[in-house]
Amino acid sequence: MTRVVAAFLMLPLLCSAHEVITTKLTWTQEISRIVYKHCVACHRDGGSAPMALVTYDEARPWAKAIRDEVAERRMPPWGAVKGFGEFRDDPSLSDPEIEMLVLWVEGGAPKGDDVYMPPVPAVKRQLKAGLPDGIRPHVALTRGVTLTGIAPREMRPGSEIQIIAQLPDGSIQNLLWLRNSRTEWKRAFYFRDPIALPKGTLIVAHPKDSAFTLTSKPGR
Repeated sequence: MTRVVAAFLMLPLLCSAHEVITTKLTWTQEISRIVYKHCVACHRDGGSAPMALVTYDEARPWAKAIRDEVAERRMPPWGAVKGFGEFRDDPSLSDPEIEMLVLWVEGGAPKGDDVYMPPVPAVKRQLKAGLPDGIRPHVALTRGVTLTGIAPREMRPGSEIQIIAQLPDGSIQNLLWLRNSRTEWKRAFYFRDPIALPKGTLIVAHPKDSAFTLTSKPGR
């Protein structure tokens, strides 16, 4: 009888420790590589995120939260709308990466064999941009420039900004559309390819009370 009672008391521990695994995706092979590529710059000891996700033991308790955040594209935080300007260092997950993370979590979030673990990536040091003082919206260029980056300023949490360039020939160049701003997002967005703008180009921001700064080099 004593053995039966002891076995019954152990049942919750056994059930919680042996979750049913229904996926071949594992942390040590596919999932850690996705997390290391997109997440650990912030989610590590000394990073800006509130929890580290470097090891399996660190990530596993947050598995369902990870699934929900990436499925809703809230993580990794970026904000810039896809297709409205092209930028370097975009940490956003691809659709296949999101699908793998979701399937891993819903399949029991298995660890896998440690022999397949990749090395933890070194953190790239972020250089502070040498941006000029705030430029207000509706700026007419008095000379040709080549834009290399753009940075919104003084955005309220949850607000958005859309910045375009109206060229003298009437064409439009989309520069940046940032939405769902957070107070901790204070970054410059650097274009994947520099954008040449001729003299007379009008740079316009919406809403009208928005402010932004630019990085550029002289153009023709």
